[in-house]
Parts: sequence; C-alpha cells; structure tokens
Amino acid sequence: MGLVVVISLPFIIFCILLGFGCYFLGRAKGRRDVQANAQVFGVPAPPPGSAPSASPPPHFKPDNSANV
Repeated sequence: MGLVVVISLPFIIFCILLGFGCYFLGRAKGRRDVQANAQVFGVPAPPPGSAPSASPPPHFKPDNSANV
C-alpha cells in the first residue's frame, strides 16, 4: 500500500520565501558584524600582565657541507 504525500503550492512558495528571507537577513547581520568587529590577522597580542621575555634563538638547520 502506497503513501501519498501532498504538498500544497502555497506551502512551497512559503518555504521559498522563508529561505530567501533568512538568507538576506543573515547576510545583512553578517555585514553589520564585519563593520563593527573587523578581523585582524596577525600575531596575537600577549596577555595583559605578562612580563616581556626574550624570544628564543632562531633554529637553523645545520650546514651539510662538512659531510661532503
């Protein structure tokens, strides 16, 4: 025995309009967030109260000219 699923045309139109509404409202909210809180990419700032410490010496690969 088969099951018949009936979806009305107004329900389909409502779902499409709801999808467009969520898309445009979310896009507007995202653009407001970007303007208010701009992302800054770079080295993070040290936490407040931390003492400035000397950075460790850079690590260099040994020269392999002695193996020749």
